[in-house]
Amino acid sequence: MRLNLSADDVLTTTRAVRKRLDFDRPVEREVIEECLQIAMQAPSGSNSQGWQWLMVTDPAKKMALADIYRTNWAGYSSSVAAAALSTLGDGDRRTEQVYSSANYLADNFHKAPVIMVPCIAAQLDRLPTWAAAGAWGSILPAVWSFMLAARERGLGTVWTTVHLAKGGDKQAAELLGIPDEFSHVGLFPIAYTKGTDFKPAARLPLEPILHWDQW
Repeated sequence: MRLNLSADDVLTTTRAVRKRLDFDRPVEREVIEECLQIAMQAPSGSNSQGWQWLMVTDPAKKMALADIYRTNWAGYSSSVAAAALSTLGDGDRRTEQVYSSANYLADNFHKAPVIMVPCIAAQLDRLPTWAAAGAWGSILPAVWSFMLAARERGLGTVWTTVHLAKGGDKQAAELLGIPDEFSHVGLFPIAYTKGTDFKPAARLPLEPILHWDQW
């Protein structure tokens, strides 16, 4: 299914999707591969194209990844999230909605038809800042391109990283057989969405965040 969205529409309506992921509808392998072919047109440092892509569909492995995610999310949400929510006024519950959505995802992560695990040829935790920036810059555009291509095909996803904390990155790497010289940068549940009517999100105006020539 193609939505035939304009470039601007795709860029402004590709959302972090959690509660609207359709866990009951299978995702065809050929659609994933179409999105990946587009993603691989993204730029990378020195045109290295040092990425590898794991698409996890095995139920046992999905459950194991979800367990790592849930364990770390439980610790994070009970501390940071509680502090954030306590500062909210009655008129603005956006953060509360985000955490409600994230809790839903944690409970249902294993139900995603596909979990994508993008990897880059670098040990990110051992690199100096300039080299780490180059490595991230070689995987971020490709992942975002994948997410945009997925949106155009009626798929939703969300970039999650909380599983990487507290040794979860090593647990996931061992589970999936990721070589030591590669780092994986997140877990991405992929599913068709319930409806396709996503809208641009509220964002800050340019005035307080845009600087010309100096801060």
